[in-house]
Amino acid sequence: MADLTRVTTWANALIALHLDARVWSFGFDNAKTRAGQCNYTAHRITVSRYLAARYEDDEIHQILLHEVAHALAGSSAAHGPRWVAIAREIGYEGSRLHDGTRADELAPWVGRCPAGHEFYRHRRPAARLSCSLCARGFSSAHLITWTRRDVAAARRSVQRAARAQRSA
Repeated sequence: MADLTRVTTWANALIALHLDARVWSFGFDNAKTRAGQCNYTAHRITVSRYLAARYEDDEIHQILLHEVAHALAGSSAAHGPRWVAIAREIGYEGSRLHDGTRADELAPWVGRCPAGHEFYRHRRPAARLSCSLCARGFSSAHLITWTRRDVAAARRSVQRAARAQRSA
């Protein structure tokens, strides 16, 4: 588990090394499905506080490099060849997208298909969805049934862990 104070130090050091620290800043956000984000408008790189607390230091460092590469490449580069070249140049070793764990225990919507496959959503699904593991396209035979669950206890647990980490 990465220490959030250390993550802030690393992020600020990477911003100072590769970007203009008078323009770009770092912070944590409340994302539960994506690890990091580069906001070109606000000139801000953020990392999910929920996911940072569960990833190892090396993984967080790679996420920070990924987002700094976005800032360097510009918004039009997306995950294309320009972004890849810049990312490799600054030491990023991962793929286009992060495939680490997500905060599924904090997702209030749990879906199950008839075969028992589970899916998690942080917002109520607006449309009918079918299981992508059971059928390639939409299939009414493989509809996902959504149930809302109480995640208050899980949220309190995450908040307690974050407070304990800050005071340690």
